[in-house]
Amino acid sequence: MNEALKQKLSKLPVSPGVYFHKNKSGEIIYVGKAAVLKNRVRQYFQKSHKDTKTEALVKEIFDTDWIEVDTEMDALFLESEMIKRYMPKWNILLRDDKTVSYVRITMNEEVPYISFTRTPMDDKATYIGPFYGKSSVEKAIRLLRRVFPYYIKPYDGHKTLDTDMGLTPGIEVGLTTAKDYKRNLRKLIRYIEGDRKKLLNDLEKTMYDEASKGNYELASEARNQLYGLKELKKKIVFSDKEFLDISSDQALRQLQNVLNLPNPPRRIEGYDISHQAGKDTVGSMVVFINGVAARSEYRKFKIRTSKSDDLKSMTEMISRRLKHREWDFPDLIILDGGITQVNAILPLVEPYNIPLVGRNKSGDHSRNAEAKLVIPKQVKPQIPQSKTTQDYASSTESKSHGNNQGLESLDLPSNSHIARLIARIDEEAHRFAITYHSLLKRKNMLK
Repeated sequence: MNEALKQKLSKLPVSPGVYFHKNKSGEIIYVGKAAVLKNRVRQYFQKSHKDTKTEALVKEIFDTDWIEVDTEMDALFLESEMIKRYMPKWNILLRDDKTVSYVRITMNEEVPYISFTRTPMDDKATYIGPFYGKSSVEKAIRLLRRVFPYYIKPYDGHKTLDTDMGLTPGIEVGLTTAKDYKRNLRKLIRYIEGDRKKLLNDLEKTMYDEASKGNYELASEARNQLYGLKELKKKIVFSDKEFLDISSDQALRQLQNVLNLPNPPRRIEGYDISHQAGKDTVGSMVVFINGVAARSEYRKFKIRTSKSDDLKSMTEMISRRLKHREWDFPDLIILDGGITQVNAILPLVEPYNIPLVGRNKSGDHSRNAEAKLVIPKQVKPQIPQSKTTQDYASSTESKSHGNNQGLESLDLPSNSHIARLIARIDEEAHRFAITYHSLLKRKNMLK
């Protein structure tokens, strides 16, 4: 351990969080989660027996950063997101596939049940994950079962001990209906996917609204769920805050600097178009809040006008999105496209003062593609000269190109934090668009 790292580790907090081990070049080589950051991170450098792979990892560690969160579950979600963003080599080398877990919910069935799996299937079930800590996820979902009772195997109509303990919704004894059970499962899914703050607000509103209408049974159900989730926070202690300290995410801080934004972009929306020879054209909107995928906020669009013109399709999608004032407006929009796309969409978003950039990939959706950003010239990108490429693009590695259309082209290396975040958002928008396109294609084939 070098002296600078030794001094840094002396300041480790005793809170939950996610840590990032880096090598000499500043590359993130491992991401991990911890219930107590101070204890977990220091373990790597203690003189205790370690397996060969872990020993090799420790020899590469030159620096360590961390993000504090309020709870172990927040750390679990954040670790999963950061591994997807950075794909650190040692997470792949050290990972035991048996520890990777998905929550599987058979929402396609009349009476769904919840289970865990290592391998998602194309079976129309809802999958949430992956999570890199099977036991932690299972424990959290079991605790949530006390608030949102669910079945753990296919429904057969028989009463069990779980029924008596209140761990099933009780369809088998007439306590609820399959329709109401699914409604509660959707709340559970929102909670797992991170839409916790809004869910708590919705439950409180439902409680008062139903009570004012005299629907005391529904008001009581909402009250029990609201109080149950608040009580549960004392056990898993889900955060009251905005999931994580936004200032700790280097990619967001760097986006603020590079794009000259007043604050780090809290809500980022990414857009993509998918079709096959102009058929079943769809658009996708993915949302990242504080740098983390917020799947409950994703939206999909079936394109109504031009089917084979990506530019017109993107224009239609953004126009329709802006009409939805009930959705929070973004702090930044990232388009799949270059100068032409940005020029077409800028007039739509300028009245709302929404910053816009395009990622010009020339068809390369891989995370290893350079971040070739197209931004309005008035943004005046600020590129610090004293940071490594892992922090920012250095003056020798980034290239800024002017053009006569009021836009600036900025090239950032693929290993920069900004490029990693934008690639993650772009990949997710592309995946979500392809998934919806494939669904429409299958439906139309069956007509």
